[in-house]
Amino acid sequence: MLFQDRRQAGRELAERLRALRDEGALPDPVVLALPRGGVAVAAEVAQALEAPLDVLLVRKIGAPHHEEFGVGAIAGDDPPLYDQESLDALGLTPESLAPVVERERQELHRRERRYRRGRPPPDLRGRTVIVVDDGLATGSTARAALRHVWRRAPARVVLAVPVGAPDSVALLGDEADDVVCPHQPYGFSAVGQWYDDFGQLTDDDVLDALQGH
Repeated sequence: MLFQDRRQAGRELAERLRALRDEGALPDPVVLALPRGGVAVAAEVAQALEAPLDVLLVRKIGAPHHEEFGVGAIAGDDPPLYDQESLDALGLTPESLAPVVERERQELHRRERRYRRGRPPPDLRGRTVIVVDDGLATGSTARAALRHVWRRAPARVVLAVPVGAPDSVALLGDEADDVVCPHQPYGFSAVGQWYDDFGQLTDDDVLDALQGH
């Protein structure tokens, strides 16, 4: 266990990011959290950087009958982004996953309506976008999130997570200008193993965090 909870993890992550900001590496920042777990972490980061906080809706595409095993992800209305090796290993095709994608897309839109309440997404053009989650396992959702952000013409994109699998952190180095991950332990199997309290957040928790910023 590395962290008591997501808020503590967020404060530690914020210290790393504040150092980058003080070096001039994070001009005009906006913090985008991956709900739900990333919101509690990102709230601490946004407060420390005195930056606006918003959400970036991403959904994992799970294998049929094994939903926890992610084989891809979707962000916004972007096309699904698949891990081809996982598809091949499980004998899956994009066509066979179409019902799963549709279900996840509906949940993504439901959350977006709930969290935004009619607000438009923030304008990212020319800004430094800091994408925050509570950890990095396979990296599939983070990759989809980063590619979605790049389509919105930011000046700079940073992925920030408190803890992550070393291989995933290395792979995502090509997807962002910088990846800030203070802890990259060997033997990483799941994000939750590095938190004492890793309880599920609710929609109300997300709304409370957003209203506080």
